[in-house]
Amino acid sequence: MSDTSLASPQLSRRSLLKVGLFGTAVLATAGVTASLSGCSSATPASGYAVLRLSDLPFLRALIPVVLEGAVPADAMAATIEATLKGMDRSLHAVSPELLKLTQQLFDVLGMAVTRGPLTGIWGAWDNASREDVLHFLERWQNSSLNLLRMGHTSLLQMVQMAWYAQPASWGHCGYPGPPQYAL
Repeated sequence: MSDTSLASPQLSRRSLLKVGLFGTAVLATAGVTASLSGCSSATPASGYAVLRLSDLPFLRALIPVVLEGAVPADAMAATIEATLKGMDRSLHAVSPELLKLTQQLFDVLGMAVTRGPLTGIWGAWDNASREDVLHFLERWQNSSLNLLRMGHTSLLQMVQMAWYAQPASWGHCGYPGPPQYAL
């Protein structure tokens, strides 16, 4: 995957207000549209505490791209499921406000009306290729809008934290695990 580091942006007060207003408008529009159309459900998918059925196609397309090179291809299916479970546990433990923001981000990425213009992926996430997802990530990483760059960073961090918290990931990066203390 390409370099995911972010340069420290210098925002003026005016730029910050513009980004904030734009982000608020996008998230509010997406939230209202999702609520009215029934696309956004507060009900978790079967087997999950927080993640909704509408979140899973996007995350299943994103996870293998983010973890490419860190996981053997034959282990990717199990890795995706373990990462989804780890992400679900993490989101279940965050504040209600942070959970709401994360779900709004997932709603924006899941609804066709906002997904196409913001990501460049006009079809369903189930049909998105690796290259489509990479293009979306690069688009957000290099966006002139700070809100999209922050979304990019948040998505990468959520996936990476959920995977690297799993003991199965530790061998790849040389981490022997937490110290074992004898009592």
